[in-house]
Amino acid sequence: MSREIRVRFAPSPTGPLHIGGVRTALYNYLFAKKNQGKFLLRIEDTDQARYVAGAEEYIRESLEWLGITPDESPWNPGNVGPYRQSERKADYMQYALDLVEKGHAYYAFDTSEELEAMRERLTAARVVQPQYNSITRTQMKNSLTLPEDEVKARLASGEPYVIRVKIPRKEEVRFHDQIRGWVMVHTSTLDDKVLMKSDGMPTYHLANIVDDHRMGITHVIRGEEWLPSAPLHVLLYKYFGWEDTMPEFAHLPLLLKPDGNGKLSKRDGDRMGFPVFPLDWKNEETGDSAMGFREQEYLPEALLNFLAFLGWNPGDERELFTKEELVEAFSIERIGKAGAKFDIAKAKWYNEQYLRARSNTDLADFVIEAAKKDGVELDSNKAEAIVSLTKERVTFPGEMWTQCRFLVNAPKEFDEQVASKKWNADAVAVLSAYAEKLSKFEGTYDSEVAKTLLGETADELEIKLGKIMQAVRLAVTGVGAGPDLMEIFAILGAGEVANRIQFAIENLPRPE
Repeated sequence: MSREIRVRFAPSPTGPLHIGGVRTALYNYLFAKKNQGKFLLRIEDTDQARYVAGAEEYIRESLEWLGITPDESPWNPGNVGPYRQSERKADYMQYALDLVEKGHAYYAFDTSEELEAMRERLTAARVVQPQYNSITRTQMKNSLTLPEDEVKARLASGEPYVIRVKIPRKEEVRFHDQIRGWVMVHTSTLDDKVLMKSDGMPTYHLANIVDDHRMGITHVIRGEEWLPSAPLHVLLYKYFGWEDTMPEFAHLPLLLKPDGNGKLSKRDGDRMGFPVFPLDWKNEETGDSAMGFREQEYLPEALLNFLAFLGWNPGDERELFTKEELVEAFSIERIGKAGAKFDIAKAKWYNEQYLRARSNTDLADFVIEAAKKDGVELDSNKAEAIVSLTKERVTFPGEMWTQCRFLVNAPKEFDEQVASKKWNADAVAVLSAYAEKLSKFEGTYDSEVAKTLLGETADELEIKLGKIMQAVRLAVTGVGAGPDLMEIFAILGAGEVANRIQFAIENLPRPE
C-alpha cells in the first residue's frame, strides 16, 4: 500500500518571504493537491539570532493572499506538531546524542579562536576550501582526539560544545533527484557540519531531517541552493536507520535576474523598480522596507500563474491557468533544470489578462477605493462605468481611476503641448456650435447620439472631424489621449459636456 503524499514548505522567519520562496510553496501545494496529498507549513526558527518579529505573520498573510493554503501549520495544526522548530527544542538533542552513541557524530570543544587559527593554517597551506573534516578533525579538540575521561569531565563542567556529524573519508553518496536525475558526491568534499549548536538549538541539517521524518514527509521540493546539503541529509537518513522512508528529493531551478545573470535579489527589484516580495514589508527596528506585489496591485491569480511558469511548463501552448487548472496540469517531470529569468513584463501581461477577465462589478470596488484615497466618493454605477471604459487599457486596477479622474473633476488646466498643436479656429468653431446644440438637447444622450451629433456639427461647418478630435478631447478631459471619448460624453451627460466645452473656449488661448 502506497504512502499518503506529504510535502512541506519550511521557511525561516528571518525577514520577508522572497518570491522564490513563494514559488517553492506553490510547487509543493500543486504537487500535493495533484496527488490527493497534504501540504504542510513548518516554521524553521532554530536560528534565534536571525529571528525577526512579524516575519511569521508575514509568511501566513502572504500565503493566504495567494490562496496557497496549508493543510497543516502552526495556526492550523494536525497531529504531527509542533509546527515551529523552536517548540521542539528538547527533542533534537536526543537525536544528536543517538548519533554520537552510534559513532556517527562527536562532541567538539573548539573555541572560535581555535577554529579561526585552523582556517588560517589551511589557507597558508593553499587549501582552497578550509574545512573541519575527516582530516582536520584529527588536529582539533573533540571527543575523537581527547581521552574519554577528559571528554566526560568537560561535559560535566558545562564547557560549551557543539555536536558535529562524522563524515566518512572515502565514500560515495548517491541519490536520485526528480529534476536532476542521479547525483553522486564523494565524501572527501564534505565537512563535518555542526548538528547541535552550543546554545542547545539544532542546526537546519539536523532539525530538517528529524522533522521531515516525524512528519511523514514523502517528497522534499526545495530550492537549488539546498542541493549541496542533500548528500549530508542522505547520510543522516542512513545513520538514523530511516533509509526506507527517506523522502524523494526535487531541487528547483533558481530564479534569475531579468537578464539571466545571477540569482534574483531584493537589490535587483529596488534597482529596476519592481517587487520581489509578495507583500509590502517594513522592519520597525531597522527601518528596512520592501515593496510587495499586492500593494503594487498585482492580482493574486495573475501572480500565481506567472510564478508557476518560472521553471515549469505544461507541455503545450497554454499560458493562462486557474489554480485548479494548475493543480490538474502540474507534474515535477515538467520542471526544468535551468534557472528561470524573472521577466516582470510577463508578470504585467498576466495581470492584464486576469484584470480583463474579472467582472466590472468586481473591479468597481478597486475604483471606489482608489477614488476614496483622492477624497472622492463614487457610487457603484459610476465606478462600473469607469471600469467599462478602461479595463482593456490598463495593467493595474488603480490605473482605471487615474485615467478617469476627469469624470468627477472637470479639468481646470489643459495639456499645453496638445493645446499648442491642436487647439485652432476650426476646433473652436465646431465645439462652440456643438455646445450650443447640447445646451438645447433633450432625450437620451448615449455614445451613438453624441457621435452623430458631433459629426453633423462638423459637416455643417465643412470641417473634417478627424482633424479636430484631439482638441475635442482636450476641451472635455484636459488631456489628448484616453478611453473612448464618446463613452466619456455619455457618462458625463449633455449638459456637463457643454459646460466643459464652454470653459475650455473661455480659458484656452484664443487661436490666431
